[in-house]
Amino acid sequence: MKALHTSDWHVGKRIGRYDRLEEYREVIAEVVAVANEEEVDLVLHSGDLFDRPVPPIEALDVAFSGLVELSDQGRRPVVVIAGNHDSAGFFEALAPFLRGYNIHMVGEIRRPDDGGVLDLETPDGRAVVSCFPFLREGRAFHVWDAIEDHYKQYADRLRAISEAYSAHAGRLAGGNAVQFLVAHFLVGGAKVHGHGAPRGERALHMGEAYAATSEVIPPGPQYVALGHIHAPQPVPGAKVPAEYAGSLLELDFGEAGEQKRVVLVEAKPGVPATVRSIPLKGGRRLVRVRGEWQELLKRDDVHDSYLDVTVQTAGPDPGLVDRAREEFDYLVHVRADYPRADTETSGRGGRSLEELYGMYYQRAEGVAAPEELMAAFRRVMDEAGYAAS
Repeated sequence: MKALHTSDWHVGKRIGRYDRLEEYREVIAEVVAVANEEEVDLVLHSGDLFDRPVPPIEALDVAFSGLVELSDQGRRPVVVIAGNHDSAGFFEALAPFLRGYNIHMVGEIRRPDDGGVLDLETPDGRAVVSCFPFLREGRAFHVWDAIEDHYKQYADRLRAISEAYSAHAGRLAGGNAVQFLVAHFLVGGAKVHGHGAPRGERALHMGEAYAATSEVIPPGPQYVALGHIHAPQPVPGAKVPAEYAGSLLELDFGEAGEQKRVVLVEAKPGVPATVRSIPLKGGRRLVRVRGEWQELLKRDDVHDSYLDVTVQTAGPDPGLVDRAREEFDYLVHVRADYPRADTETSGRGGRSLEELYGMYYQRAEGVAAPEELMAAFRRVMDEAGYAAS
């Protein structure tokens, strides 16, 4: 059996003031072409289909058109779980309307015998797929009330749920079906911040409170398809083949230069799967550049890429933003870097604009700024073309 693992599409996400829907159409079409050329039997999407819980209509059209094409008009099953950017309720509401296309959307964490484990017929036999959407810490205490007391810590709850899925899937498979686990969570040790710049993963859900050990990966499945981490990589410490497929496009400058991919999985019942990365070419590149103005103009990668530009100047340059926008077609961020006197920086203390805004809110309101407000601040800075640093 062949399966295609893809993840973290984040359809609807903009970069600065630029809409990327056509790039999404392009790269999703590339994924569909891979599925067809490789004659895959099953498609696994491990979460964050959309960038927002309630996506705009245009994003819905791009994502669902892509899923229907991946299903080969219903001839191959497509399984999609909700990630932390998705709305679980939205997925559940849409699920009945998409089953006719052989698309199985799972938004809520369900009991293994009540929709948490799917028994699917594929062109090459049965696939038993355990579906583990993102578990928010605040809701974990209310999952499966009968065994609620077993989950003393977030990582323990993740492991207990995974083990329950694996045990049920093993009984259901009965030795003649391929077992998969599709999940959206963070395994400690996975590479997150590769370039030192902000990344597309939501910071609120990337801390230690949301991390699990490799013990969360059960030994039963032939392959574990994980989402949440945008850097493509194997899952560290997993005892069975397990991969983060990674995001579909370079979503933020922290992902600049990453080779995006899908994972092709070949599996037989009871035997660990073999995996192969298939690189993706779609989407405009993201580039961070630094130097003097004339030096930057000579580069060959600055006119067809989304740019984060740092211009080294002798002092403040009030016309820099307008000049950079006129010169570069896809400018996202621009900043001037010049020597500053101690008196000029003493109040800022090297803090980013985002940190300063957070400090202002804390002083004004007496509480920490909500993550939603900080995310809105970052979007405004992006729209204005200023780096928040």
